[in-house]
Amino acid sequence: MSKPLKFEKIRSEIGFQGRAFKLRLDHLRTPDGREVIYEIIDHPGAVTIIPVTADGRILFVHQYRPATGIVLLEFPAGTLNPGEDPAECASREVREETGMAANQITHLGNLWLAPGYSTEYLRFYLAEGLYSSPLDQDEDEYIEVESILIEDAYAMADRGEIEDGKTLAGLMMLKAHFNRK
Repeated sequence: MSKPLKFEKIRSEIGFQGRAFKLRLDHLRTPDGREVIYEIIDHPGAVTIIPVTADGRILFVHQYRPATGIVLLEFPAGTLNPGEDPAECASREVREETGMAANQITHLGNLWLAPGYSTEYLRFYLAEGLYSSPLDQDEDEYIEVESILIEDAYAMADRGEIEDGKTLAGLMMLKAHFNRK
């Protein structure tokens, strides 16, 4: 890169304020001096949990996603509450979505979900030492839990049967974690 890409924020305005995020319009000056407007989804961040049982199974959830119009097979996940510690959010969400609590929560990694238009930053956690300890699901959630052998989950991903991006990224992080052990 010959010269640094310098963008200057001129101003921001809120275009929409929703329950889970807001749409922000950022007016920026580009490196060549033009003024452009970027539409940004301002999101508080989220966690994705990979609950692994003692017998080598992953607890997945089937959840209807209105933006896609279909039910997706995914890892449990949830949005951070204001000021909430991500590991505590992971502990809460795994209980809400699978009915299982974890004796051990291990941070696996992070990623920007869609950095072209969103501030959503995902933190991934491995949940082990699972035991029954359900919490009520959010009132807009309808979730079914499915237990899948780890090797079967990787085969499903290879065949294109898992279409959720965070779940595919989480499978890669899980594989890297087990390879380091």
